Amino acid sequence: MDTATPAVTVALHDGTSVVAETGQVDARRHGELLLPAVDRVLAEAGVKLDAVTDVAVGVGPGPYTGLRVGLVTAATFGSALSVPVHGVCTLDALAHAAGRDGLEGPFAVATDARRKEVYWARYEDSRTRDGEPAVDRPADIARRLVGLPVVGAGALLYPEAFPDARGPEHVSAAALAALAAARLAAGEALLPPQPLYLRRPDAQVPKNYKVVTPK
Repeated sequence: MDTATPAVTVALHDGTSVVAETGQVDARRHGELLLPAVDRVLAEAGVKLDAVTDVAVGVGPGPYTGLRVGLVTAATFGSALSVPVHGVCTLDALAHAAGRDGLEGPFAVATDARRKEVYWARYEDSRTRDGEPAVDRPADIARRLVGLPVVGAGALLYPEAFPDARGPEHVSAAALAALAAARLAAGEALLPPQPLYLRRPDAQVPKNYKVVTPK
């Protein structure tokens, strides 16, 4: 599952292929949409939740509130089912989806970070990230990515900085699950299920606020 972007996306993977998936783009309803999406996927596959042996969740980078919904839900499932919970970089899942669509490297991935910024990373191919994810203004990284295709909603929002913008626009849990399954099968380590924020949350405690105490 992934809630690090406006897409609330869930998939079920049997270790060989994706057997069911669902997704809906709504940046304000992650908490409302995620559990019904899990129910739909399980019903489509004809399995119960207790059949799940591993949980993979997108760790971002992404906005604070939406990202937390997926991570807390994944941790709850892991605890209730006594199964491992694996983190996957959301940008890596988008890169993997682009590779499945036929895009060859090198290329970059960029998602919308709001504040006129993008979360981004560069890839040598759909499985190999070059460096760590970052958050920057599009104009500040355009020269570094010149000539490269750039995948994701962040690229599509800023065509002047990323003239070769490509889909997929949002992450898919099907691609995330396939990437996680491939890495697990290869004995590769996945990330801990901890949020990758890259910057402070938008919500801040007001400065110089008046403290009111009872008499």
